[in-house]
Amino acid sequence: MVASQAMRRIWLVAAFAMVTTMAVVQPAVCMALEIDPATVRNQLVLPAEPAGAITPTAAKEKLTKDPQPIVIAGRIGARGGMEPFLENKASFVLVEIPADDHAKKPGHDNDNCPFCKKRQANSPMTAVQFVGADGKVLPVDARKLFNVAKGSEVVVRGQGVFDPKLAIPVIQLTADGVFVRPAAK
Repeated sequence: MVASQAMRRIWLVAAFAMVTTMAVVQPAVCMALEIDPATVRNQLVLPAEPAGAITPTAAKEKLTKDPQPIVIAGRIGARGGMEPFLENKASFVLVEIPADDHAKKPGHDNDNCPFCKKRQANSPMTAVQFVGADGKVLPVDARKLFNVAKGSEVVVRGQGVFDPKLAIPVIQLTADGVFVRPAAK
């Protein structure tokens, strides 16, 4: 229950920050009364990984309260057992991809690894949203829309903001494209 409440707080902070900047950020996809997931997927899934992707930590240093174009590579996840997805919403949370090989081993659990926990403690999370023309998050579950799960590595392109005065270090990213990296074998 505590993890669920913490995740809601992260999303509320991110949502408030995004709403306050939404007038400047251009929506990714026109939204009709009925959304066709296949059409939306074709508009948002990128055929190749965009160049210039940086980590959430590097993005935190680059971004300000004013929206600016950015490409971020991360792993879908959250901290402390929180759920990285909002049900029936085209949104998810990204965390830093571990830089060393130990985290790539099958069955590795970042949430319970002391090395990963220490490294992740100071890195920001990235709240990613895909919005329609009305500025609202698309009402299609990101897991189904992009065929992703917790632990999937993605590269997301869009308009990002970061306010260092927020209580929780969260980058808000209104995305216009996503590339899902192939799963390691």
